[in-house]
Amino acid sequence: MAATSGSVRLQRCIVSPAGRHSASLIFLHGSGDSGQGLRTWIKQVLNQELTFQHIKIIYPTAPPRPYTPMKGGISSVWFDRLKISNDCPEHLESINVMCQVLTDLIDDEVKSGIKKNRILVGGFSMGGCMAMHLAYRNHQDVAGVFALSSFLNKTSAVYQAVRESDGVLPELFQCHGAADELVLHSWGEETNSMLKSLGVSTKFHSFPGIYHELSKPELEKLKSWILTKLPGEMERQSE
Repeated sequence: MAATSGSVRLQRCIVSPAGRHSASLIFLHGSGDSGQGLRTWIKQVLNQELTFQHIKIIYPTAPPRPYTPMKGGISSVWFDRLKISNDCPEHLESINVMCQVLTDLIDDEVKSGIKKNRILVGGFSMGGCMAMHLAYRNHQDVAGVFALSSFLNKTSAVYQAVRESDGVLPELFQCHGAADELVLHSWGEETNSMLKSLGVSTKFHSFPGIYHELSKPELEKLKSWILTKLPGEMERQSE
């Protein structure tokens, strides 16, 4: 590996819960963005901050690295890839290094008293892909995974890990704009169908007229799903 766990400490933007912290959400940005950038974008789309009574939101920032689709230019990306396509090999070396780095983030939450089954991981675009690698290959005991406008390559190592798993896998929540021209809607659908066929419980929501972007209906749906996976004290008592 080019880096080891602990050699990179990610910058992170934190939104604290309004009440007692009993669950955590790790939200990964898309390529070239930052944790603060994603937080601001969500706030603009919703016209308010995404906050919860009991859930801490962590928006980490990917460290800058050379990115092949930008002809080797430096960008804040979670991993490298040959091109933005579902039909090429994954750059597993960079993905595996980042899984290690993001594991430190999960470990920090566990050390602070949050159980793994009270942690959600997800992201937008490349962030959603990174979250699927992180959860399905390394942390199959998290509460769930979400991927917005995201996809996995046809021969993804995620599929192999899921095939080899004999435990209960976290549920996958996906949203995708039907008019997305960068990450095709069909790539997201194919990812969902493949994981479903391998035994993952999945949800897939299509949004007509939405491009490669976040939308208010999508974020409202995501918020509802988050609360079903990470209920607060009152909801858990009534179950």
